[in-house]
Amino acid sequence: MDIVPATDSLCMKDLVAFCKRKGFIFLSSELYGGLNGFFDYGPLGVELKRNLKNLWWKNMVQDREDMVGLDSSIILHPRVWKASGHIDGFSDPMVDCKVTKARYRADQVFYAPVAVQGEKIGYICVTDGEEREAEVEKKVKALLKASHHSQEKPDEIHLKPLIEAQPEEFAFIPSPATGHPGDLTPPRNFNLMFSTQVGAVASEASMAYLRPETAQGIFINFKNVTDSTRVKLPFGIAQIGKAFRNEITPRNFTFRSREFEQMEIEYFFPPDDHLWPKLHQEWIEARYQWHCSIGIKKEWLSLQVHEKKDLAHYAKACTDIVFRYPFGVQELEGIAVRGNFDLTQHQTFSGKPLEYFDEERKIKYLPYVIEPSVGVDRTMLALLVSAYDEDEINGEKRTVLRFHPNLAPIKAAVFPLVKNKPELVEKARGLFSRLQKRWYVRYDETGAIGRRYRRMDEIGTPWCITVDFDSLEKNTYTLRDRDTTQQVRLSEAELIAFFEKALM
Repeated sequence: MDIVPATDSLCMKDLVAFCKRKGFIFLSSELYGGLNGFFDYGPLGVELKRNLKNLWWKNMVQDREDMVGLDSSIILHPRVWKASGHIDGFSDPMVDCKVTKARYRADQVFYAPVAVQGEKIGYICVTDGEEREAEVEKKVKALLKASHHSQEKPDEIHLKPLIEAQPEEFAFIPSPATGHPGDLTPPRNFNLMFSTQVGAVASEASMAYLRPETAQGIFINFKNVTDSTRVKLPFGIAQIGKAFRNEITPRNFTFRSREFEQMEIEYFFPPDDHLWPKLHQEWIEARYQWHCSIGIKKEWLSLQVHEKKDLAHYAKACTDIVFRYPFGVQELEGIAVRGNFDLTQHQTFSGKPLEYFDEERKIKYLPYVIEPSVGVDRTMLALLVSAYDEDEINGEKRTVLRFHPNLAPIKAAVFPLVKNKPELVEKARGLFSRLQKRWYVRYDETGAIGRRYRRMDEIGTPWCITVDFDSLEKNTYTLRDRDTTQQVRLSEAELIAFFEKALM
């Protein structure tokens, strides 16, 4: 497996600390020691998240004529998940350390035999993550030393996921937790769905599940949407909502968590095999350009086409938009051609017809679907990584988040030049109050003006407005740009016109 270098400018440890310090993201239930795989979005994080979802909804639903929205329930009838295959097949391979009881996803643990001049001297085993390369080097050195080969160069190391290990190899593969061979159990399947009980009496009949994806809520409402609206194929149904997966090993901050949010579309079209390649390519291009347009660094984005052998049995094609996170290149969004598998399953299991009547062709059929699906939390993380920067202003280092203005949690900050002049404070407060009715802005009068600029730069506020003594005489204000630090003087009418244009 090729080891892809991670983003150079920022490590996850620093980003996690920054997000907590500035009020973007907190570990959930931290007061009680935290709950692994769950996160709370703080005062700035909740604004960034809302702006991201609103921007996606505007672009994907409001600005298109072929899209409608939906908000389906988090808990669906259990037979939905039987029909979709989640009850029987939604699982990950899991291994345990027999000694420490540590639990791992088998496809996120990597092992390799170590040999010197063709002679095998043992195995190494590491978990995936930011430090994987360093761990491999460290464990190879330790194994060479223990086997009295420390002066020799090992043969080339080829890491493989633990799920590819042969049963007889497990006696020799060390646990990542103990370092001792034979401490790992063989892989076994672990269902990822959270179960719950519906009703007053807990029994097998009252068993239900928190949805592990938002897609099935769209499929089971396909007929409701076509019957209650005037949509014609091709058209899409969009949804933003929470999903829950009982991940074996949540990791990499909000990238893989147990509670997350999806922005998902099911785009339906006639089941003609000559149609889907062109539509699929159009969706890939549209979604790639959208990520670039919101400020995710283009040089850290790429496309990854799934090979036919790696596709789900019902899928015709799938391409991922991937991003170079600090812990490596990982999926940001998947665009899959799912055929009509889901509608077929739900029609079969429910016993109710879901066909679409094509008035032009005078036939009924179950349409094909293309599914662009992106995680809100993963996109937030990509935005934070892309926006984070450090530069120097007049010899002074500063941290700055270069958010797109439409995404920035705070659009502008209003400062009186000094706080001990009542006339400046009054005028600044008045301007702040008027702007506050239209945009999310902040007022700050504490500290030197340069320090206030730095505070706003660090949380990504695009503009700062300073009310000074010229403001009293000429009724103009100083507008400072976050990225260039250039300043211009504008009247209030000019300020509002500037913001209306910049925040369209």
